[in-house]
Amino acid sequence: MENLFVNMASGMRSLLASAGLPDTATDFILMFLKLGAILVYILISALWLVYMERKVSAYMQCRIGPNRVGPLGLLQTTADIGKLISKEIIIPRCADKKLFLLGPILIFMPPLAVFAVAPFGKDMVAIDMNIGVYYFLAVASLSTVIVWMSGWASNNKYSLIGGMRVVAQMVSYEMPLILSIVGVIILTGTLNMSEIIRAQENVWFIFLQPLGFLIYLIAGVAETNRAPFDLVEGESEIICGPFTEYSGMGFAMFFLAEYANVVLVSVMATTLFLGGWHAPFGLTFIPSWIWFLLKVYVMIFLFMWFRWTYPRVRVDQLMEFGWKVLVPLSIANIFVTGIGKYLYQTIRW
Repeated sequence: MENLFVNMASGMRSLLASAGLPDTATDFILMFLKLGAILVYILISALWLVYMERKVSAYMQCRIGPNRVGPLGLLQTTADIGKLISKEIIIPRCADKKLFLLGPILIFMPPLAVFAVAPFGKDMVAIDMNIGVYYFLAVASLSTVIVWMSGWASNNKYSLIGGMRVVAQMVSYEMPLILSIVGVIILTGTLNMSEIIRAQENVWFIFLQPLGFLIYLIAGVAETNRAPFDLVEGESEIICGPFTEYSGMGFAMFFLAEYANVVLVSVMATTLFLGGWHAPFGLTFIPSWIWFLLKVYVMIFLFMWFRWTYPRVRVDQLMEFGWKVLVPLSIANIFVTGIGKYLYQTIRW
Protein backbone atom coordinates (compact mmCIF):
# COMPACT_ATOMS: atom_id res chain seq x y z
CA MET A 1 0.00 0.00 0.00
CA GLU A 2 2.86 2.40 0.78
CA ASN A 3 4.25 2.28 -2.76
CA LEU A 4 0.94 1.63 -4.53
CA PHE A 5 0.96 4.68 -6.77
CA VAL A 6 4.75 4.68 -7.17
CA ASN A 7 4.60 1.08 -8.40
CA MET A 8 1.75 1.95 -10.75
CA ALA A 9 3.86 4.73 -12.30
CA SER A 10 6.88 2.41 -12.56
CA GLY A 11 4.75 -0.28 -14.20
CA MET A 12 3.36 2.21 -16.68
CA ARG A 13 6.87 3.41 -17.53
CA SER A 14 8.04 -0.17 -18.08
CA LEU A 15 5.01 -0.87 -20.28
CA LEU A 16 5.67 2.18 -22.45
CA ALA A 17 9.38 1.37 -22.66
CA SER A 18 8.61 -2.20 -23.74
CA ALA A 19 6.44 -0.78 -26.53
CA GLY A 20 9.57 0.77 -28.01
CA LEU A 21 8.73 4.41 -27.26
CA PRO A 22 11.66 6.81 -26.80
CA ASP A 23 12.35 8.16 -23.32
CA THR A 24 11.09 11.63 -24.23
CA ALA A 25 7.73 10.28 -25.39
CA THR A 26 7.49 8.06 -22.30
CA ASP A 27 8.16 10.99 -19.98
CA PHE A 28 5.58 13.12 -21.82
CA ILE A 29 2.87 10.45 -21.63
CA LEU A 30 3.56 9.81 -17.92
CA MET A 31 3.42 13.53 -17.18
CA PHE A 32 0.12 13.80 -19.06
CA LEU A 33 -1.31 10.87 -17.06
CA LYS A 34 -0.12 12.37 -13.76
CA LEU A 35 -1.72 15.74 -14.54
CA GLY A 36 -4.90 13.94 -15.60
CA ALA A 37 -4.97 12.07 -12.29
CA ILE A 38 -4.46 15.36 -10.42
CA LEU A 39 -7.36 16.95 -12.34
CA VAL A 40 -9.62 14.01 -11.49
CA TYR A 41 -8.60 14.31 -7.83
CA ILE A 42 -9.40 18.03 -7.82
CA LEU A 43 -12.85 17.53 -9.36
CA ILE A 44 -13.76 14.60 -7.10
CA SER A 45 -12.52 16.50 -4.04
CA ALA A 46 -14.56 19.56 -4.98
CA LEU A 47 -17.72 17.46 -5.39
CA TRP A 48 -17.09 15.64 -2.11
CA LEU A 49 -16.37 18.85 -0.20
CA VAL A 50 -19.68 20.38 -1.25
CA TYR A 51 -21.42 17.41 0.36
CA MET A 52 -19.05 17.43 3.34
CA GLU A 53 -19.67 21.10 4.05
CA ARG A 54 -23.43 20.61 3.92
CA LYS A 55 -23.16 17.78 6.43
CA VAL A 56 -20.74 19.69 8.69
CA SER A 57 -22.93 22.81 8.68
CA ALA A 58 -26.01 20.68 9.35
CA TYR A 59 -24.31 19.03 12.33
CA MET A 60 -23.28 22.40 13.77
CA GLN A 61 -26.83 23.74 13.33
CA CYS A 62 -28.60 20.63 14.65
CA ARG A 63 -29.96 19.70 11.22
CA ILE A 64 -29.77 16.52 9.15
CA GLY A 65 -28.38 17.87 5.88
CA PRO A 66 -28.62 16.05 2.52
CA ASN A 67 -30.31 12.68 3.01
CA ARG A 68 -32.65 12.13 0.06
CA VAL A 69 -30.64 11.69 -3.14
CA GLY A 70 -28.66 8.48 -2.93
CA PRO A 71 -27.52 6.70 0.25
CA LEU A 72 -27.02 9.28 3.02
CA GLY A 73 -27.55 11.99 0.40
CA LEU A 74 -24.19 11.24 -1.28
CA LEU A 75 -25.59 11.91 -4.77
CA GLN A 76 -27.01 15.33 -3.89
CA THR A 77 -24.03 17.19 -5.36
CA THR A 78 -24.22 15.06 -8.52
CA ALA A 79 -27.89 15.97 -8.85
CA ASP A 80 -27.04 19.66 -8.41
CA ILE A 81 -24.41 19.42 -11.15
CA GLY A 82 -26.97 17.80 -13.46
CA LYS A 83 -29.37 20.65 -12.74
CA LEU A 84 -26.71 23.30 -13.43
CA ILE A 85 -25.65 21.63 -16.70
CA SER A 86 -29.24 21.84 -17.94
CA LYS A 87 -29.48 25.57 -17.21
CA GLU A 88 -28.92 28.15 -19.92
CA ILE A 89 -25.73 30.23 -19.80
CA ILE A 90 -26.97 33.81 -20.13
CA ILE A 91 -24.47 36.37 -21.42
CA PRO A 92 -25.19 40.07 -20.72
CA ARG A 93 -25.71 42.11 -23.88
CA CYS A 94 -22.80 44.51 -23.33
CA ALA A 95 -20.41 42.02 -21.74
CA ASP A 96 -17.03 41.16 -23.23
CA LYS A 97 -18.17 37.77 -24.51
CA LYS A 98 -14.74 36.18 -24.97
CA LEU A 99 -13.40 37.13 -21.55
CA PHE A 100 -16.77 36.39 -19.93
CA LEU A 101 -16.71 32.79 -21.20
CA LEU A 102 -12.98 32.38 -20.64
CA GLY A 103 -13.17 33.09 -16.89
CA PRO A 104 -14.90 29.83 -15.78
CA ILE A 105 -12.55 27.82 -18.02
CA LEU A 106 -9.34 29.35 -16.69
CA ILE A 107 -10.31 29.36 -13.02
CA PHE A 108 -9.21 25.71 -12.59
CA MET A 109 -5.82 26.23 -14.28
CA PRO A 110 -3.87 27.68 -11.29
CA PRO A 111 -4.90 24.89 -8.83
CA LEU A 112 -4.08 22.22 -11.42
CA ALA A 113 -0.67 23.77 -12.11
CA VAL A 114 0.18 24.08 -8.42
CA PHE A 115 -0.91 20.54 -7.52
CA ALA A 116 1.70 19.29 -9.99
CA VAL A 117 4.49 20.17 -7.51
CA ALA A 118 2.69 19.02 -4.34
CA PRO A 119 4.09 15.82 -2.74
CA PHE A 120 1.07 13.66 -1.80
CA GLY A 121 3.25 10.99 -0.22
CA LYS A 122 6.79 9.69 -0.09
CA ASP A 123 8.19 9.88 -3.65
CA MET A 124 4.69 10.83 -4.87
CA VAL A 125 5.11 14.14 -6.69
CA ALA A 126 4.42 14.79 -10.36
CA ILE A 127 7.15 17.45 -10.73
CA ASP A 128 9.77 17.70 -7.98
CA MET A 129 10.91 21.31 -8.43
CA ASN A 130 13.73 22.92 -6.46
CA ILE A 131 11.70 26.14 -6.39
CA GLY A 132 8.40 24.48 -5.51
CA VAL A 133 7.35 27.01 -2.84
CA TYR A 134 8.15 29.95 -5.13
CA TYR A 135 6.24 28.27 -7.95
CA PHE A 136 3.23 27.76 -5.66
CA LEU A 137 3.15 31.42 -4.64
CA ALA A 138 3.59 32.67 -8.21
CA VAL A 139 1.01 30.46 -9.91
CA ALA A 140 -1.62 30.50 -7.14
CA SER A 141 -1.79 34.31 -7.33
CA LEU A 142 -3.05 34.08 -10.92
CA SER A 143 -6.54 33.28 -9.63
CA THR A 144 -6.83 36.93 -8.61
CA VAL A 145 -6.40 38.06 -12.21
CA ILE A 146 -8.95 35.53 -13.49
CA VAL A 147 -11.66 36.53 -11.01
CA TRP A 148 -10.98 40.23 -11.65
CA MET A 149 -11.18 39.60 -15.41
CA SER A 150 -14.53 37.83 -15.00
CA GLY A 151 -15.97 40.66 -12.92
CA TRP A 152 -14.80 43.33 -15.36
CA ALA A 153 -16.00 41.40 -18.44
CA SER A 154 -19.54 41.10 -17.00
CA ASN A 155 -20.22 44.84 -17.51
CA ASN A 156 -22.08 44.97 -14.19
CA LYS A 157 -21.40 47.43 -11.37
CA TYR A 158 -21.74 44.79 -8.67
CA SER A 159 -19.42 42.47 -10.56
CA LEU A 160 -16.92 45.29 -11.01
CA ILE A 161 -16.96 46.20 -7.31
CA GLY A 162 -16.56 42.52 -6.46
CA GLY A 163 -13.59 42.29 -8.82
CA MET A 164 -12.01 45.33 -7.15
CA ARG A 165 -12.50 43.69 -3.76
CA VAL A 166 -10.78 40.58 -5.09
CA VAL A 167 -7.67 42.57 -5.99
CA ALA A 168 -7.66 44.48 -2.67
CA GLN A 169 -8.26 41.42 -0.49
CA MET A 170 -5.97 39.01 -2.32
CA VAL A 171 -3.02 41.39 -2.50
CA SER A 172 -3.48 42.41 1.13
CA TYR A 173 -3.49 38.83 2.42
CA GLU A 174 -0.88 37.44 0.04
CA MET A 175 1.68 39.54 1.91
CA PRO A 176 1.23 37.90 5.35
CA LEU A 177 0.76 34.49 3.72
CA ILE A 178 4.10 34.77 1.91
CA LEU A 179 5.86 36.19 4.98
CA SER A 180 4.49 33.39 7.18
CA ILE A 181 6.22 30.85 4.94
CA VAL A 182 9.59 32.62 5.14
CA GLY A 183 10.17 31.25 8.65
CA VAL A 184 9.93 27.69 7.32
CA ILE A 185 12.33 28.52 4.49
CA ILE A 186 14.82 29.99 6.99
CA LEU A 187 14.73 26.78 9.03
CA THR A 188 15.15 24.44 6.06
CA GLY A 189 17.22 26.55 3.66
CA THR A 190 15.33 25.18 0.65
CA LEU A 191 12.29 25.88 -1.55
CA ASN A 192 11.86 22.22 -2.48
CA MET A 193 8.64 20.89 -0.93
CA SER A 194 9.87 17.31 -0.58
CA GLU A 195 12.98 18.52 1.25
CA ILE A 196 10.84 20.67 3.55
CA ILE A 197 8.81 17.58 4.50
CA ARG A 198 11.96 15.52 5.08
CA ALA A 199 13.23 18.25 7.42
CA GLN A 200 10.17 17.61 9.63
CA GLU A 201 11.01 13.97 10.29
CA ASN A 202 11.78 14.63 13.97
CA VAL A 203 9.60 17.66 14.72
CA TRP A 204 6.81 19.27 12.69
CA PHE A 205 7.19 22.97 11.96
CA ILE A 206 3.83 23.77 13.53
CA PHE A 207 5.68 23.39 16.87
CA LEU A 208 8.67 25.50 15.76
CA GLN A 209 6.54 28.05 13.89
CA PRO A 210 3.19 28.27 15.76
CA LEU A 211 2.77 31.97 14.96
CA GLY A 212 3.69 31.38 11.32
CA PHE A 213 1.10 28.60 11.09
CA LEU A 214 -1.61 30.79 12.67
CA ILE A 215 -0.86 33.65 10.25
CA TYR A 216 -0.84 31.23 7.29
CA LEU A 217 -4.19 29.78 8.40
CA ILE A 218 -5.88 33.18 8.71
CA ALA A 219 -4.41 34.45 5.44
CA GLY A 220 -5.40 31.19 3.74
CA VAL A 221 -9.02 31.67 4.80
CA ALA A 222 -8.96 35.16 3.28
CA GLU A 223 -7.21 33.98 0.09
CA THR A 224 -9.92 31.37 -0.52
CA ASN A 225 -12.73 33.92 0.07
CA ARG A 226 -14.17 31.90 2.92
CA ALA A 227 -16.18 33.29 5.83
CA PRO A 228 -15.55 35.37 7.85
CA PHE A 229 -13.51 36.95 5.01
CA ASP A 230 -15.93 36.33 2.11
CA LEU A 231 -16.26 40.02 1.30
CA VAL A 232 -15.76 39.37 -2.42
CA GLU A 233 -19.33 38.08 -2.70
CA GLY A 234 -21.11 39.76 0.20
CA GLU A 235 -24.74 38.97 -0.67
CA SER A 236 -26.13 41.82 1.41
CA GLU A 237 -23.90 44.38 -0.34
CA ILE A 238 -22.92 43.37 -3.88
CA ILE A 239 -25.10 40.29 -4.54
CA CYS A 240 -22.58 37.65 -5.69
CA GLY A 241 -19.71 39.98 -6.55
CA PRO A 242 -17.78 39.10 -9.71
CA PHE A 243 -19.98 36.02 -10.25
CA THR A 244 -23.31 37.90 -10.30
CA GLU A 245 -23.91 37.56 -14.04
CA TYR A 246 -22.86 33.92 -14.30
CA SER A 247 -25.45 31.14 -14.47
CA GLY A 248 -25.50 27.39 -15.00
CA MET A 249 -22.12 25.70 -15.23
CA GLY A 250 -20.35 29.06 -15.44
CA PHE A 251 -21.33 29.76 -11.84
CA ALA A 252 -20.70 26.13 -10.84
CA MET A 253 -17.10 26.29 -12.07
CA PHE A 254 -16.36 29.28 -9.82
CA PHE A 255 -18.16 27.56 -6.95
CA LEU A 256 -16.14 24.36 -7.33
CA ALA A 257 -12.90 26.32 -7.81
CA GLU A 258 -13.37 27.75 -4.30
CA TYR A 259 -13.20 24.24 -2.89
CA ALA A 260 -10.24 23.39 -5.11
CA ASN A 261 -8.41 26.38 -3.61
CA VAL A 262 -9.35 25.24 -0.10
CA VAL A 263 -7.77 21.85 -0.86
CA LEU A 264 -4.70 23.63 -2.28
CA VAL A 265 -4.20 25.81 0.80
CA SER A 266 -4.69 22.75 3.03
CA VAL A 267 -2.15 20.75 1.02
CA MET A 268 0.41 23.53 1.43
CA ALA A 269 -0.31 23.81 5.17
CA THR A 270 0.23 20.06 5.50
CA THR A 271 3.47 20.28 3.53
CA LEU A 272 4.93 23.30 5.31
CA PHE A 273 3.72 22.91 8.90
CA LEU A 274 2.13 19.50 9.57
CA GLY A 275 4.95 17.19 8.58
CA GLY A 276 3.59 16.19 5.17
CA TRP A 277 3.57 12.42 4.83
CA HIS A 278 5.31 11.75 8.18
CA ALA A 279 3.24 9.64 10.56
CA PRO A 280 2.57 10.86 14.13
CA PHE A 281 3.26 8.68 17.17
CA GLY A 282 5.34 6.23 15.12
CA LEU A 283 2.31 4.83 13.26
CA THR A 284 4.36 4.12 10.15
CA PHE A 285 2.40 0.99 9.22
CA ILE A 286 -0.21 3.29 7.66
CA PRO A 287 0.87 4.42 4.15
CA SER A 288 2.36 7.91 3.90
CA TRP A 289 -0.19 9.13 1.35
CA ILE A 290 -3.05 8.24 3.70
CA TRP A 291 -1.46 10.31 6.47
CA PHE A 292 -1.02 13.20 4.05
CA LEU A 293 -4.68 13.13 2.99
CA LEU A 294 -5.87 12.81 6.60
CA LYS A 295 -3.96 15.95 7.57
CA VAL A 296 -5.33 17.77 4.51
CA TYR A 297 -8.91 16.95 5.48
CA VAL A 298 -8.33 18.01 9.08
CA MET A 299 -7.30 21.41 7.70
CA ILE A 300 -10.36 21.50 5.43
CA PHE A 301 -12.58 20.75 8.43
CA LEU A 302 -11.04 23.76 10.20
CA PHE A 303 -11.96 25.96 7.24
CA MET A 304 -15.55 24.72 7.41
CA TRP A 305 -15.63 25.15 11.18
CA PHE A 306 -14.58 28.79 10.81
CA ARG A 307 -17.21 29.44 8.16
CA TRP A 308 -20.11 28.25 10.31
CA THR A 309 -18.83 29.83 13.52
CA TYR A 310 -17.71 33.41 12.85
CA PRO A 311 -19.79 36.25 11.36
CA ARG A 312 -18.61 38.19 8.33
CA VAL A 313 -16.38 41.18 9.06
CA ARG A 314 -16.57 44.60 7.40
CA VAL A 315 -14.31 45.53 4.50
CA ASP A 316 -12.37 48.11 6.52
CA GLN A 317 -11.87 45.61 9.36
CA LEU A 318 -10.61 43.06 6.87
CA MET A 319 -8.02 45.41 5.39
CA GLU A 320 -6.87 46.82 8.74
CA PHE A 321 -6.43 43.36 10.22
CA GLY A 322 -4.31 42.27 7.26
CA TRP A 323 -1.97 45.27 7.09
CA LYS A 324 -1.87 46.40 10.74
CA VAL A 325 -1.88 43.04 12.51
CA LEU A 326 -0.85 40.11 10.32
CA VAL A 327 1.94 41.80 8.35
CA PRO A 328 3.76 43.18 11.46
CA LEU A 329 3.35 39.83 13.25
CA SER A 330 4.74 37.91 10.26
CA ILE A 331 7.74 40.24 10.02
CA ALA A 332 8.36 39.80 13.75
CA ASN A 333 8.15 36.03 13.28
CA ILE A 334 10.84 36.19 10.57
CA PHE A 335 13.05 38.30 12.85
CA VAL A 336 12.70 35.91 15.81
CA THR A 337 13.22 32.85 13.60
CA GLY A 338 16.40 34.33 12.12
CA ILE A 339 17.82 35.15 15.56
CA GLY A 340 16.88 31.70 16.88
CA LYS A 341 18.58 29.90 14.00
CA TYR A 342 21.70 32.06 14.37
CA LEU A 343 21.95 31.31 18.09
CA TYR A 344 21.43 27.59 17.47
CA GLN A 345 24.14 27.46 14.81
CA THR A 346 26.67 29.52 16.74
CA ILE A 347 26.32 28.43 20.36
CA ARG A 348 24.01 25.40 19.98
CA TRP A 349 21.61 26.99 22.43
